[in-house]
Amino acid sequence: MSDIKILKNSLINGELDEALLKVYTPESLPFQKERHLKVFDTFVELYGENEDVAMFSAPGRTEVGGNHTDHNHGKVLAAAINLDTIALASKRDDSVVCEKSAGHSMNKVDISDLSVRPEEFGKSAALIRGMCAGFKEYGYEIGGFNATGVTQVLSGSGLSSSAAFEVLIGAILNGLYNDNKVSAVDIAKIAQYAENKYFNKPSGLMDQMASSVGGFISIDFEDTKNPVITKIDFDFGATGHSLCIVDTKGSHADLTDEYAAVRGEMEAAAACFGKSVLREVDENEFYKNINLVREKANDRAVLRATHFYNENRRVEELKAALSKGDFEAFKAVITESGHSSFMFNQNVFAACQTAAQPVSVALSICERVLKGKGAWRVHGGGFAGTIQAFVPDCALREFKSAMQAVFGDDACYILKIRNYGGVELY
Repeated sequence: MSDIKILKNSLINGELDEALLKVYTPESLPFQKERHLKVFDTFVELYGENEDVAMFSAPGRTEVGGNHTDHNHGKVLAAAINLDTIALASKRDDSVVCEKSAGHSMNKVDISDLSVRPEEFGKSAALIRGMCAGFKEYGYEIGGFNATGVTQVLSGSGLSSSAAFEVLIGAILNGLYNDNKVSAVDIAKIAQYAENKYFNKPSGLMDQMASSVGGFISIDFEDTKNPVITKIDFDFGATGHSLCIVDTKGSHADLTDEYAAVRGEMEAAAACFGKSVLREVDENEFYKNINLVREKANDRAVLRATHFYNENRRVEELKAALSKGDFEAFKAVITESGHSSFMFNQNVFAACQTAAQPVSVALSICERVLKGKGAWRVHGGGFAGTIQAFVPDCALREFKSAMQAVFGDDACYILKIRNYGGVELY
């Protein structure tokens, strides 16, 4: 931590450029410095300038492979991205957390009481209280702090703004009260705990782990209490590609049953063999008994189970391709994953809304622009929302223009993979 006036001057005169370049691209540095300076100014307005402070950052995440596998104890591949949530923070002498994010009202949370409060379900205050409770339960130190921040991880973008916020609070507690000794894996587990118990959202661990650890990571959920997490060293910046997330502007309203049916039908297929999830069912036994699944579940359950088994295998193929530095093989598997989501998992458009297929339209544009050059697939839960594409930089302008022409000027996010997770930046 440093005196706020000294730290701000260091940011202005370029002494912190090296720290910033760990998480931001060189071309974005002027924008990021201006963004950080605004956070300094807001902090001073709220809390004064006689403070020792530190700047913290946590990234959003993207699901790269393993579409709709985690809920049946499968495998996923995820990555942190270079859109982040930042906060300038200082210690307080009491047990109160004051946190103000741009565009949102002040959160004031007294962490002397760490009980679950149903009236906070769905609110940022619940995540603050839950992160503090989790840190304490894990045996780490907690305390009050003042913080103000801003996020680039837009809510509803499919890039996990809630996980980035949770990991950010974890990074603040880690830096201010634990000398940055808490592991990224522990922070992710605490973040899931906070979201499940205090925010009342039954999320998995992928979002929090990708944001906390950074870079490419794979997670094997066969043992959900002790998932196997592997960080994969790969220099995405050297590939000459950008990661593009396209918001197709489709509505998620009235799609709850569609999402539930994916998991439900996979579990119905598993139940045909007396198991609760597909990971417990031998793949060969499944294929020998397809007619049993058709009879006791339905044909779509067969197709979704087929996707599950193949997608688990694809996660291993993606890991191997990245480990070998074979980005062309990686792209081929990504596109294969997308085709499987469309044909077998059937989460690209809703069966109840066949006239509205924005994700399908976006994927058709991808195939026209990127065939033989890039890779593309549905992103996240599907049915509406976003698609993901790995686009050669030489084709980036054409790709962005094609998507903007259909979905609007704000539809295409051009991203890079970030190698750092939640950190004390300076």
